[in-house]
Amino acid sequence: MARRRERPTGDAARSLPVAVDAMGGDHAPGAVVAGARQVADERGINVLLVGPEGAMGDTGGLPELHASEVIGMEDDPAQAVRRKKDSSLVRAAEAVRDGKALAMVSAGNTGAAMAAALLRMGRLPGVIRPAIATPIPNPGTGRPPTVLLDAGANAECSAAMLVQFAQMGAAFARQRYEVSHPSVALLSIGEEKSKGTPLTKETHRLLAEGALGEGATFVGNVEGRDFLHGVADVVVTDGFTGNVALKTLEGSLRFFIGALAEILGRPSLTDAAQAVVAELAPLAAELDPEATGGAMLLGLDGVCVISHGSSSPTAIVNAVTVAHDLAVAGLADAVADAVAPADGAAVPPGARMPEVPAAGR
Repeated sequence: MARRRERPTGDAARSLPVAVDAMGGDHAPGAVVAGARQVADERGINVLLVGPEGAMGDTGGLPELHASEVIGMEDDPAQAVRRKKDSSLVRAAEAVRDGKALAMVSAGNTGAAMAAALLRMGRLPGVIRPAIATPIPNPGTGRPPTVLLDAGANAECSAAMLVQFAQMGAAFARQRYEVSHPSVALLSIGEEKSKGTPLTKETHRLLAEGALGEGATFVGNVEGRDFLHGVADVVVTDGFTGNVALKTLEGSLRFFIGALAEILGRPSLTDAAQAVVAELAPLAAELDPEATGGAMLLGLDGVCVISHGSSSPTAIVNAVTVAHDLAVAGLADAVADAVAPADGAAVPPGARMPEVPAAGR
């Protein structure tokens, strides 16, 4: 079983910087550095920029950790992490491992970020595989976002893994959104416990029998149509299904917003459009992915936030803030306490290493 490293707490933790991969993302390094400078100036959060010397632009005097290599979006995640050991992603993860940084943030290659964080920080004791937790808004409900996991780290899963995802997701909901007793649902093709694959049915049985623990409540199956309605604080599934669900939701929202913008842009609707846009502004703010702070890789002995590849400075500000606040609050400790040992449960071969860069793009 893995041994955990001692980490500073309280004021000592707050004094540590968040390591930011300055070269990750479609708009790096400009947008990333701008966001890092903004969060340092406006929120007083210490930031360590990681990237090639002289290639990060105007860093505004922020401390730098130099790395001679960059992992691109097109690079194979696992191979790139092993071959480019002096890349900004790997060095950011090592900074957390070595106690030089409190947490890490990257808007770059999602699979590489997962691999770097896993190989350098390591898993928490008892965790079979880390999972990507992605917040999905519940507009108009007054409820915090629903945590979907796994959103793409593990294409193949066992029932024991899904139970751990439920435990980790509940711990995250408590820490991130202050939900005292999270409700946890299982994503399936019907609400009845008899619906779904053998994996879904076995996971349902385990959760219904109390495998989740006392800190959360299992509420049964939910369907893909239930997203955005606040039906549960946490929704659990395998990484393949979770990523398909997430991308389908993103694509549907993008289509709807584009179609609505085209209709409201017609000259005959100019007057009505102004009134409608004003009414839709609060909804748009709730659905804005820039405000979520990115996806969290749960199950690591550390904190890693994976931002969207097209992150703006605002998205980086929120990602760094979330990473800092959750690290100071002891997210890794909360997840470690919530996860039950796997008791030697079998891990599917395809689940051992990240296969597909999923969430974050």
